[in-house]
Amino acid sequence: MANQPLKGIPRISAAWRNSRQGFRDVWQGDEAFRLEVIAFFVSIPLAFWIGSGLFQSAILIGTVLVLLITEVLNSAIEAAIDRIGPERHELSRMAKDLGSLAVVLACALVALIWLAALAERFLV
Repeated sequence: MANQPLKGIPRISAAWRNSRQGFRDVWQGDEAFRLEVIAFFVSIPLAFWIGSGLFQSAILIGTVLVLLITEVLNSAIEAAIDRIGPERHELSRMAKDLGSLAVVLACALVALIWLAALAERFLV
C-alpha cells in the first residue's frame, strides 16, 4: 500500500512542489534561463504596445514562453546526460547539441514573429 500513486488534490500538490523545485533548479543552474525570464517579463508590456490586438499580443508573449519551455527541456536533457556519466560519448554529444538547436530554433521563432509585428506596427 505504501507505493500507491497519489490521486486528486495530493497529486496536484505534489506536482506543484516538484515544479517549484524544478524552477529553483533551472533558475540557479542556467544563466540563459534567467536572461530569458527577464526577456519574458520585458516582452509583456512591449507586446501590448506593439501588438495590434489581444490575439497578436498573446502570440508575441507566447513565443517568448515557448523559448522558456524549450530552455527548460534543454536543461533537462543536459542534466540527464550529465547524470549518465562524465565520459564523452557521441550520442551524449548529439543529445546535448539537439537540445541546443531546439533553443536556437525557438529564438528564431521569437525573432521572426516579433520582427513581423514590429514591421506591421511601424512600416505598414
